[in-house]
Amino acid sequence: MAEIILSEINVYPIKSAAGISLKNAKVGEKGLEFDRRWMLVDEKGKFISQRSYPDLSLVTVNIEKEGLTVKHKVKNYGNLFIPFEIDEEHQKEVEIWNDKCFAVPVSNAADCWFGKVLGMPCQLVYMQENSKRMVNPKYSVGKETVGFADGFPFLLIGQSSLVNLNSKLKKPVEMNRFRPNLVFTGGEPFIEETWIEFKIGPITFYPVKPCARCVITTVDQDTAERGSEPLATLSTYRKKNNKVLFGQNLIHRGSGIINVGDALLISK
Repeated sequence: MAEIILSEINVYPIKSAAGISLKNAKVGEKGLEFDRRWMLVDEKGKFISQRSYPDLSLVTVNIEKEGLTVKHKVKNYGNLFIPFEIDEEHQKEVEIWNDKCFAVPVSNAADCWFGKVLGMPCQLVYMQENSKRMVNPKYSVGKETVGFADGFPFLLIGQSSLVNLNSKLKKPVEMNRFRPNLVFTGGEPFIEETWIEFKIGPITFYPVKPCARCVITTVDQDTAERGSEPLATLSTYRKKNNKVLFGQNLIHRGSGIINVGDALLISK
C-alpha cells in the first residue's frame, strides 16, 4: 500500500466561521484543541450555521496567546477579541441538532459584533471543559464526547476523494467546502471508508460512519456565494439511503500531538 500521510490539520474555533490550517495540534477528549468550542445561537438558544447564513464563511478567526481575534473578510466591522478567560458561572442551555448541553455566554461585545454580521439578535457561547455533549451512542464505543461539531470529534477526507470529485465537475472546488479536520494524501478515492482503525502519532482513530453532506458544501468559502455544486454532482454517484456522502466521521482514543507529515498507520 502507498504511504498514507497527514497533509492538513484544520480547526474551526467558531462553528460555521472560517477555519484555520495548522501544522500541528493537540488532541484532547472532545477532539482537536480549539475546534468548534464557540458557537452562535439565536434567541431560543438554537445553533446558527452557514446553512442559513452563508456570510459566516467570511468571518475569519486567528488564535492568539490569550484569545481569538475575529474579523470580517469584506465588511469593516472592526476586530473582535474573544478572551480565553471568561466567567464560566453563568451557564445556559443551548441546542444543537437533537442535543442539548450547557455553554457560557461570551460577552455583550461579541453578541453585538455578530448581530451586525447576521443582521439579527444572536449570542456567542463557549463550551467549557466540564460541559458534556455525548456522541450518538449508536456510534460510540466508550462514551465519547464532542464539542459543537455536528456530531463527531473529527472529519477525515482523502485528497484522492476530492480529486475524483473534481474530475467530474466543470469548475473544481476546494477542500474547504467540506470543512474537514484531517486530510491525507495517498491511497485510492474513498479509501477512508474501508478503514476500521488507524493511528496518527499517539492517537487511535475509529471511522464510524460516512459524513452526510448538506448545503454548506455549495457555499464558496471565499466569497459566501451559493450554487448547486458540488452537491448536485455528488448526488449522482455518492448517494445512499437518500443521503449524499463525502468524508468519514471519526471518534478517537488517546491524547497528544499530531503533526502534518505524520503517517496514518492503518491497522484494520
